[in-house]
Amino acid sequence: MTKIRGARERARIEVTAAIKDEARRQLAAEGAAKLSLRAVARELGMVSSALYRYFPSRDELLTALIVDAYEAVGAAAEAAIAPPPAPTASTAPDTSGTSGTSGTSGVSAAIMTDHRARWIALCSAVRAWALAHPHEYALIYGSPVPGYAAPSDTVVPASRVGAAMISVARDAHRTRGLALPPLDDELRVEAERLADQFGPDLPPSVVVALVAAWSQLFGLISFELFGQFHRVVEERDAFFTQAVRRLAHEVGLLAPLSPRPARR
Repeated sequence: MTKIRGARERARIEVTAAIKDEARRQLAAEGAAKLSLRAVARELGMVSSALYRYFPSRDELLTALIVDAYEAVGAAAEAAIAPPPAPTASTAPDTSGTSGTSGTSGVSAAIMTDHRARWIALCSAVRAWALAHPHEYALIYGSPVPGYAAPSDTVVPASRVGAAMISVARDAHRTRGLALPPLDDELRVEAERLADQFGPDLPPSVVVALVAAWSQLFGLISFELFGQFHRVVEERDAFFTQAVRRLAHEVGLLAPLSPRPARR
């Protein structure tokens, strides 16, 4: 019985994946507003009633696609700022006879304390994902789908990129690599509310700057992806890097201190 149940579960996973893959092809060809369960079923050679056992409505299929897209871009952001894997015995370099920091731990520490570099890596990873998956990006950051209201299931996946940005600021704050941005008095109450909700361990002015940077990051990407930079910005890579470096400055991320030369 266990083997039968396992086979059924594997079959359900495979069919669900095939349905979502076909739905993504329809997104690319027709747009989210024209997504049709009947059309998906027809392309897969299924009867509509069979497909409804997997996704009872178009909205449930849309929600699954939206959650997948948020999870994918969130995973890209998190991977960009994750610490390098610890070396194993087979990959660790031979550091016998050396002094100071040994192995790759010194390199890892340097990467992890360069918070501006981590910030740029995060933002660049989000952009790279968007450029590689334009239709999925448009589904989550483009125009709302008529007649569709996103359920609460999308809230946590949608927060992953923002949470990754907060984690960079938090790490910088812990290591004194964060300067406090200015905060206007008329925004202080709102800043404290935002800090309570999103970053209780961060100064309110930093949280305000993070929310602004989060919105500007997706504004930059959307302008590029949806054609607003056409005949305006030609050197897109350099422009993006300069823009997100400026966002890092506005958040308060400090450049790492240059190591002092060793005394002879």
